[in-house]
Amino acid sequence: MRTSVTLLGFILRIAVAVATMLKAVILIGGPQKGTRFRPLSFEVPKPLFPVAGVPMIQHHIEACAQVPGMQEILLIGFYQPDEPLTRFLEAAQQEFNLPIRYLQEFVPLGTGGGLYHFRDQILAGGPEAFFVLNADVCSDFPLSAMLDAYRHQPHPFLLLGTTANRTQSLNYGCIVENPQTHEVLHYVEKPSTFVSDVINCGIYLFSPEALKPLRDVFQRNQQDGQLEDSSGLWPGAGTIRLEQDVFSALAGQGQIYVHLTDGIWSQIKSAGSALYASRLYLGQYQLTHPERLAKHAPGGPRIRGNVYIHPTAKVAPSAVLGPNVSIGEGVTVGEGVRLRESIVLHGAMLQEHTCVLHTIVGWGSTVGRWARVEGTPNDPNPNDPRAHMDSESLFKDGKLLPAITILGCRVRIPAEVLILNSIVLPHKELSRSFTNQIIL
Repeated sequence: MRTSVTLLGFILRIAVAVATMLKAVILIGGPQKGTRFRPLSFEVPKPLFPVAGVPMIQHHIEACAQVPGMQEILLIGFYQPDEPLTRFLEAAQQEFNLPIRYLQEFVPLGTGGGLYHFRDQILAGGPEAFFVLNADVCSDFPLSAMLDAYRHQPHPFLLLGTTANRTQSLNYGCIVENPQTHEVLHYVEKPSTFVSDVINCGIYLFSPEALKPLRDVFQRNQQDGQLEDSSGLWPGAGTIRLEQDVFSALAGQGQIYVHLTDGIWSQIKSAGSALYASRLYLGQYQLTHPERLAKHAPGGPRIRGNVYIHPTAKVAPSAVLGPNVSIGEGVTVGEGVRLRESIVLHGAMLQEHTCVLHTIVGWGSTVGRWARVEGTPNDPNPNDPRAHMDSESLFKDGKLLPAITILGCRVRIPAEVLILNSIVLPHKELSRSFTNQIIL
């Protein structure tokens, strides 16, 4: 009898585990995207760019790994599975003790095409539901709260939403919801006039049934595919845009719901927004990863606010760092350096008494002593009407708009010069000061 009870308990535990099995899909795009992230994306795939000390998509993976019942994380994109990506996946699997696999699209398939193309891989094992996360967003990822909302009211599509002001909402997908039931009644991607102050965060929870509307779009594309569109470029039946082809079409039909969050969120479309995201994540580390934040210690550099310093970095005790600074592997920071609101990448060197503000210093770059490298703060906050959005042009009236300064890979800045609001492409050795320039 005791053996029968034990066996029954084991079977019940297996049944519960199967019933609550979850997966996550991270959409990482491909090299044809992320052009606004240049010149930094020349050196590393955008999803692996370090934000607050770790690769951008590690924040996504950490959040997914903390959800009970998470069985597998899939990355879908059009990048070649090169050495940096392969090395990252191997390290992430070991760190989080989860299967993490990359599924490469044969051609770019849009935000929904990869989900449909790899549907068998996503549904293998019979998951209860699966998260879908865009790689180019920064968030505190309230995935458990989304799961609770989904289980309370199961529907094929659950979107994470946040609020924006009327002006900035035009830069995002806008959601009109029923405030009582949270059903999405209307969805418009980047409208030309104000629609709603609720915007799409690019973080979703889908039931297995959500793939049926994607199948319908695929079949419709197949039927229409022999007729070229007005541009003469047919994208192919496999290309599915979640926002326009699915959300806009199904809004108001009782299939799409929104879960609102007041947590941190921003897009990461450009280097400027990566700097802003780094600030948000460093602030979040106070709660989630306090061990990643540098502490002021006797004989060490002066730390102001939230600062990340890689263990291999060498920082002089007279340096002043912060707030919102991230220092990468093998970086050297000399005596008297002032560093604020900046990211310094692997192997860079800041010589004595340099001042670096609102800047990304590229891999292996050198800033000479007493030089000043400075940009203009760029905060793509959807609730700040003065924010400079990523969708805006770099130029106005033929002039480069003020923005953060970016030094590409292995740039050399001479001593005692000023580099202000400029973008320096990789492998440049400058000989003088520059202001509001793109240095090719």
